[in-house]
Amino acid sequence: MDAIIGVFQFIQGLGVSVVMPIVIFIIGCAFRTGVGKSLRAGLTVGVGFIGLNLVINSLLGTSLSPAVQAMIDRFGLSLSTIDVGWPAAAAIAMGSTVGLIIIPLGLVVNIVMLLTNTTQTVDVDIWDYWHFAFTGALVAIITDTLWLGIVAAVVNMVIIMVLGDVTAPEVEKSLDLPGVSLPHGFTTAYAPIAMVINKLIDMIPGVRDININMDTVQRRFGVFGEPILVGTVMGIVIGIIAGYDVTNVLTLGVSLGAVLVLIPKMAALLMEGLIPISDAASEFIQERFQNRGKIYIGLDSAIGVGHPVTLAISFILVPTLIFLAVVLPGNTVLPFADLAVIPWMFVLITPIVKENGFRGLIVGLVVLVFGLWIATDLAPMITTAAKNVNFQMPEGASQISSICDGANPLTWVLVRLNGLGYIGTGIGAAVALVMAIWNRNRIKKEASQLHDGGEAA
Repeated sequence: MDAIIGVFQFIQGLGVSVVMPIVIFIIGCAFRTGVGKSLRAGLTVGVGFIGLNLVINSLLGTSLSPAVQAMIDRFGLSLSTIDVGWPAAAAIAMGSTVGLIIIPLGLVVNIVMLLTNTTQTVDVDIWDYWHFAFTGALVAIITDTLWLGIVAAVVNMVIIMVLGDVTAPEVEKSLDLPGVSLPHGFTTAYAPIAMVINKLIDMIPGVRDININMDTVQRRFGVFGEPILVGTVMGIVIGIIAGYDVTNVLTLGVSLGAVLVLIPKMAALLMEGLIPISDAASEFIQERFQNRGKIYIGLDSAIGVGHPVTLAISFILVPTLIFLAVVLPGNTVLPFADLAVIPWMFVLITPIVKENGFRGLIVGLVVLVFGLWIATDLAPMITTAAKNVNFQMPEGASQISSICDGANPLTWVLVRLNGLGYIGTGIGAAVALVMAIWNRNRIKKEASQLHDGGEAA
């Protein structure tokens, strides 16, 4: 058993940019893409992820976070719970007992769902299984029962897989990611909220007609509406609020302008490697299984971060989040380390609102408000989980939390349900089962339309 655990710990340590090419290569060979094409596809995907990480970490992370910290220092802001960021949250999750088994467990869940036709997604993003482990670790703490934590992790994954399938058509259309779904434990959890708010806006006369998107902005403002200039202007505004000098203001402006230009290019490179594998998988499945709908490759939502609307919303709401954290009653979390992941919250919101920046901002404000309350509520459990895996607490910190996944609404719901005991666990499992059955019926209907309008088996 120790040897098996050691193997999966080794896989975890490789990181997404190494694991992903290996997984893509194996899948490509399995679907008869050819060794050469599969190898090229895998390496191209790996290079794309490296490019995305370089842009996000080197430009977005190192530019935006210091600016926000400068705002915090400038206005003397202070709250009692420290945001330790997603790397710490991932370390806590994968260091737990649930985390040790989440990769093989997640692979089994995905295979079972594919065999039972309850998902259309081949989820190759095994690194991000840590989101499910995070939920499981918190449930294990609140219930003091390991197997309930494992059940919670599985329930979390099933729900996210179904949501990934449902949102995939809009991901293809709005984010220009053919054959891709985003079963991401953090990003996808906000999809139901976006759907509900989008429907509510549809019911409000006048408001429902407001449509602000990058095409509209570009037509109205010409060259000044292009993403590179939108990002630059937003960077300059943030720099001024932070109290930067002229040099640093201009540097931040150019850096954020670069983010809006470079992330889509890195995502396009990643898709260059993925599309042949996605097409081969869909063709293979549809030839052999008449009751299967379209097959998607499940990826990290990082590939969708670069949409201009997503980034524009993020640049506006990051400084807004700091203001909300200070004035929001009941909040104790001061966002900091996870500020660079704020765009991940909005990746699926953008396609759900049909790239309407106005609606995206409204949804974004709602998820940030509730996200802060959730992160505050989960902080004691996250702190306990951190101590259980011997996580080095920040100096002077009595309590820690994170935006990713501490502000995750699905994680919160599952944790609080399990706090009710076996009844809560049963409710969560029942919801996941109902969603899986509903998804199976939806997939069969789609399949019947794909296969000459015949009846699905």
